[in-house]
Amino acid sequence: MSLFGLFLVLLAAICHATWNFFVKRINAGPELVWLFSIIAALLYLPLAIWIYLSEAPSFGAVDYLFIIGSALLHLAYFLLLQTGYRHGDLSLVYPTARATGPVISTCLAVLILGETVSPQILVGAAVVIFGVLNLTGGFRRGGGSMGISLAFGLGAGLLIGGYTAWDAYTVSLLAVPPLLLDYASSIARSTVLAPIAWGRRARVAQIWRDHRAGVLVIAVCNPLAYILVLYALTFTPVVYVAPLRETSVLLTVLAGSLFLGEGNLKTRLTWSAVILAGVSILATG
Repeated sequence: MSLFGLFLVLLAAICHATWNFFVKRINAGPELVWLFSIIAALLYLPLAIWIYLSEAPSFGAVDYLFIIGSALLHLAYFLLLQTGYRHGDLSLVYPTARATGPVISTCLAVLILGETVSPQILVGAAVVIFGVLNLTGGFRRGGGSMGISLAFGLGAGLLIGGYTAWDAYTVSLLAVPPLLLDYASSIARSTVLAPIAWGRRARVAQIWRDHRAGVLVIAVCNPLAYILVLYALTFTPVVYVAPLRETSVLLTVLAGSLFLGEGNLKTRLTWSAVILAGVSILATG
């Protein structure tokens, strides 16, 4: 794996963990998704226009089909993740989703995109996923909240695996510019959720009034995290990128322990070291 590809994915992981932390702290619903999506659409509009004019992409029916499909998959992911955060623990829902996602996306990359998986990639990915699962406490926790958190995490993981393989095909084989693909997703979320946001406009105003800085951080980091991943996917196989994205779990879980009072910091630091070992194996593959 190239050092530049590794840098892009690790930087994306930092951005991803950052916006997830603020989403959990604000603890809102689809009105928050609409709010940060519409702000992101405004913030990234000049860059989207510049890329469209400079690269002059020519989109056909297949390109539009994949762009729309990507937007729908990401919308479903955001809504499911938001619901999971409201009913479960950040440090269980998110890592479970991130552990499930690379397994599915790697399988799809091999079956559909024709990528190959070396023994070293398999070992590195397995170590990362094993560390992520144990970072959440595995299946030793009891109570209804654990089952709810795992269910939402697994559902989000299925969507992660699906949109990762889908988007990899879109940017690498169809050559759709990564920023434009993600920008279309922001526009789609803003449009689809507009009626809900209007019906809950008092709640939208309250979120903006009470959490303006957090919303702006989400609006910047949410698109940036995935744009970096998409650019990495244009020259790096999914079988590398998907597991490496799980480094965002380290920061997310540590943030949950340190700032949201979700505890178990010592144990989570231990499993974080295991995940980093897996990342090292992948990065040298």
